[in-house]
Amino acid sequence: MTLSYVISGFVVGILVGLTGVGGGSLMTPLLTLLFGVSPTVAVGTDLAFASITKTAGTFTHKLRGTVNWRIVRLLCFGALPSAVLAAICLKHFGALDKEIGQIIRYTIAGSVLLTVVALLFKGRMLAWLNSHPEKQLQGRSLDAATIIAGAVLGALVTVSSIGAGAIGATLLVMLYPRLTAAEVAGTDIAYAVPLTAIAAIGHWWLGSINWALLFTLLIGSIPGIILGSMAARAVPERVLRVVLASTLTLVAAKLIY
Repeated sequence: MTLSYVISGFVVGILVGLTGVGGGSLMTPLLTLLFGVSPTVAVGTDLAFASITKTAGTFTHKLRGTVNWRIVRLLCFGALPSAVLAAICLKHFGALDKEIGQIIRYTIAGSVLLTVVALLFKGRMLAWLNSHPEKQLQGRSLDAATIIAGAVLGALVTVSSIGAGAIGATLLVMLYPRLTAAEVAGTDIAYAVPLTAIAAIGHWWLGSINWALLFTLLIGSIPGIILGSMAARAVPERVLRVVLASTLTLVAAKLIY
């Protein structure tokens, strides 16, 4: 079973390196469906996994100067309190109960479908915003919308471990269409580090992190991400996104039914 976890981490790492989509939308459903890990433990373990891997990514983007720290602060103003509140709610309602586990399973499915929408329609959303500049938020309205977006992502990530990748990047593109692709990626990763860390601490408090599983996943994922990133230019992005979106749609359907 340990070897299977390492291989799974490697495969997910390659897909993350190829597509840039967060590992949560791939890893959490994989652990739940393929290995029978309870939804709560899958979420908690993946959050700890994400907090470690995204920290390395943040240092890289910081060195490249592709992190907008003002946007990171605004997102964290909403995301971090929301993550703490979501963890408290999970504790209150019994995160390891079967009924709550089923709710989390449906939340994961919904988050996966949101990721599919983000993958397929982000380009069209950006094109529409660029052609309608009067619809773009400015000033305090933009700041408030950013904080609210952070709060929504904070709750979503804590409950399902999904949302800080493709969904977060799509929201950034919609709110800040003038950001470069590198700045969107860097800012998305940077705010996700404290968010996933806080959410992971919450799940550690809940007792829903499998540390042995986390270690074996990291063994496979780190070389996978490196190889995937190296191969990314050789594979058409559009083909990858369609294949990944189709796979995630099937995953969501399986989680629901």
